[in-house]
Amino acid sequence: MKEILYCSTNRNQKGGFREEIGFKDAFFMGLAPDNGLFMPTYIPKIPKSEILALKGKTYAETAFLILRKFLKHELSDKDLKWIIQNAYYFSIPIEKLDELTYLARMDHGPTASFKDFAAQFMAKLMYKLKPKNRKITILVATSGDTGSAIGEAFRGLGGIEVFILYPSMEVSSVQKKHMDTIGRNVRTIAVEGKFDDCQRLVKQAFADRSLKHLNLTSANSINIGRILPQIAYYFYIYAKIAENYGKIIFSIPSGNFGNSLGCEIARRMGLPVGKIIIAVNENDEFPRFLSSGQYEKIEPSKACISNAMNIGNPSNLARYFDLYKGNLDKDGIIHKMPNIMKMKENLFSVSITDEETIKTIKDIYKKHSIILEPHGAVGIAALNHYRKQHKKTLSVCMETADPAKFPEIIIKEIGARPKVPKSMKIIGKRKGKTILMGNDYKEFRKILLK
Repeated sequence: MKEILYCSTNRNQKGGFREEIGFKDAFFMGLAPDNGLFMPTYIPKIPKSEILALKGKTYAETAFLILRKFLKHELSDKDLKWIIQNAYYFSIPIEKLDELTYLARMDHGPTASFKDFAAQFMAKLMYKLKPKNRKITILVATSGDTGSAIGEAFRGLGGIEVFILYPSMEVSSVQKKHMDTIGRNVRTIAVEGKFDDCQRLVKQAFADRSLKHLNLTSANSINIGRILPQIAYYFYIYAKIAENYGKIIFSIPSGNFGNSLGCEIARRMGLPVGKIIIAVNENDEFPRFLSSGQYEKIEPSKACISNAMNIGNPSNLARYFDLYKGNLDKDGIIHKMPNIMKMKENLFSVSITDEETIKTIKDIYKKHSIILEPHGAVGIAALNHYRKQHKKTLSVCMETADPAKFPEIIIKEIGARPKVPKSMKIIGKRKGKTILMGNDYKEFRKILLK
């Protein structure tokens, strides 16, 4: 198999970065020099026989088989197995709602969020690939769970410094506690603004040549190293549920669109995915685009109870546009229209209000005695919308966080206190504080240079 190289989503723009580079270079650069996102030059195919052979395999075995397709030219099998075994010491329980509806619980990692799957792998990978004498600085913008997952994954790793930016008024009390108490080589910054402001500050720092000596890189889903490990769990879940190579539907709560992008790449690799449901909250820029063909980012983004999805201009839309032969830049400007008809064949997107999110939490608890948190509830509600228009078929909704991360909402709406997992109890005993900062790049730059 020939080596997979990586190119910028903006490569065809005037002045675009046209080079094709290896994974290691793309991984540590984070963002392309033209502010594009890196994409693989081709997506490897997996034959039907290999997909059927995944049934009964452990998550580590599945992840190795999938990720080796992308990383065999960068890592020995021994090193890749070491990374996977050290990253994945937690499981994916799958709950059955009815004969055709399942809930994949992606919340059993160290920070009780699906972000742990990408963060744990990425941290071990970066530690393994980084030259031993080189220090690097990771910048992360987060709307909720990404910050704690990345911080926890990189905590204590030598030669790596991490700065996490989050909107000061739009994370839950539990999420804030997680991020503010990581400590050691991880610093958190509470920004007076929205997630999109945090993301903009990070991108400004990447474009600032005077910070070159800090060796900046990203652990957000703008980094291709965050996307690749998110491909693997779709194959694993499929092997657990599906039979005889039948098609499956995934409903995916979506904010920055990295999670659903992993599913889109898995589909292109050969996984029999009938439809990808991109479930969004009231930040509805993508379903409106699919409907009208006009893309208008939402600025400022709307504050919803599914706060990790409060994103008005998802970064990974640039990658979706690229896969569908279009081009969207970081500011939400279309330079080339994608093939919308093809998008609609494979993708379904719907916006879910807070009222419907709460109703779904109540309905699922009443019917199944299962506690959903707001993001998973958005996914279930979106699946219900899809089923109003289509025949009911085998479907999986991704539950992306533990309900205990949102105790105020859960207690208020269903009167039950979600059980706190052991990982969260450990984090809850820690102490720490954050850096408060205005929405100002000069101020952020000073913090980095200190």
